[in-house]
Amino acid sequence: MAAVLSLPSSSSVFFLFLTTIFLLSISSWEVEAHPVSALINEKLYNNLFLHKDDTACPANNFYTYSSFIRATKYFPRFGTTGSLATRRREIAAFLAQISHETTGGWATAPDGPYSWGLCFKEEVNPGSNYCDDTNKEWPCYPGKSYKGRGPIQLSWNYNYGQAGKALGFDGLKNPEVVANSSLIAFKTALWFWMTEQKPKPSCHDVMVGRYVLTQADIAANRTAGFGMVTNIINGGLECGIGNDARVNDRIGYFKRYASLFGVQTGPNLDCENQKSF
Repeated sequence: MAAVLSLPSSSSVFFLFLTTIFLLSISSWEVEAHPVSALINEKLYNNLFLHKDDTACPANNFYTYSSFIRATKYFPRFGTTGSLATRRREIAAFLAQISHETTGGWATAPDGPYSWGLCFKEEVNPGSNYCDDTNKEWPCYPGKSYKGRGPIQLSWNYNYGQAGKALGFDGLKNPEVVANSSLIAFKTALWFWMTEQKPKPSCHDVMVGRYVLTQADIAANRTAGFGMVTNIINGGLECGIGNDARVNDRIGYFKRYASLFGVQTGPNLDCENQKSF
């Protein structure tokens, strides 16, 4: 005898609809109640980056708080996913990574080496023009350099091309805009942070606990945490190396920032035992 399907009643469907709307409303309310600007105000931002506007820093007066907050509004999941501690931790991790990429600190620097983030806006004396001419999807434009620029030091033609397409500028013909517009600069850093580029997950998914390790990750000894984010950003050069100074610098910034945000860093801070992606 064939089974008889039991269809939900109209009242059940309506209740499910109301529940879904309620949950979406709560999620939206949480974002509105705790936007990034509520978790990091201008005073905290300036305390994190004590020397970014020093005359010794080539990027002085470039990385403004206003531009950072404006850029986050283009990425509504950034700093709004998970518990308040998770949100603060993600913001701290992002700012720590871009601080290392743009650091002007040194071991005996005033206020310590981890107070000098956002000191540079473009790579000084690059070793090449970062053009991968084998990449036909994002071909290099004659005479252009795709050196590191902006908070995340966006590099290579394929990253400029993809970022430009996503954000509305011509990254191949006009890569210099990343070092000329503080808003675009922050947007490219957040684009890189939020975007999955397989086999790499997004930095965002890792830091908010949404990434599930694959069998390839397990085989490569990759563990979720700040160390995996470093692997995503520059694992080919920094991971799988014991006590790497660059990795330690990233961790140093993260520890200081996490403390100022009042959160724990979480486990797996380094990537010395991880294979790169």
